[in-house]
Amino acid sequence: MLISNRSVRSLQLFRVPEAPRRAALGFAVAAMVALAGCASVKPQGPSTSNAATSVTAQTTRAYHGRFAVQYNDQNGQQRNAYGNFDWQETGDTVTLQLRNPLGQTLAIITSSPSSASLELPNRQPLTADNVSTLMQNALGFALPVEGLRYWLQPSPAPTSKAKTEQDPQDPAHLKEIRQDGWTIDYLAYADAPATGLKRVNLSRDEPPLNIKLVLDQ
Repeated sequence: MLISNRSVRSLQLFRVPEAPRRAALGFAVAAMVALAGCASVKPQGPSTSNAATSVTAQTTRAYHGRFAVQYNDQNGQQRNAYGNFDWQETGDTVTLQLRNPLGQTLAIITSSPSSASLELPNRQPLTADNVSTLMQNALGFALPVEGLRYWLQPSPAPTSKAKTEQDPQDPAHLKEIRQDGWTIDYLAYADAPATGLKRVNLSRDEPPLNIKLVLDQ
């Protein structure tokens, strides 16, 4: 995923590049794969469990926006993916749909405490006990679906210890969370009267993975 960059130029990552057919094919593969004051102590290792049970069955959330991902493939080559996403959370179940910039579905990931599935176009769904194991085994790495349930609120996940930092210019907002090997940087919040996040970056050192999310209001 993309290395955190708070400059205005970072927004260019969400434009669809004019590239030859080879780059377009690379994008399609990458986008399919893209479908894982201070407090407390240092983060622990990444969790392989599904979303925490403290999220009640009454919880319903939905997010729509754009993503940019930077990661290393199995050969150590850096890859990039861009597109749109829809996140639907109902109780303990999360459904994440990734689409290319033209609106075509590239992957659908469903995560619940008891199981997870991953669907690619024209292929049978893949299943596993949890979403982290499924994505790691099927795609070579796992996106932090479990953590994102909380980090998009924004809040640390209650499943492990976290380190948080408030925005010194607006103490009511979080500036950063470090948890489960991830650094979550909150770059922008929605302007009043809207609430919630507008831009957030996530990064992990090992294996390298960087994500940029822009949430549309």
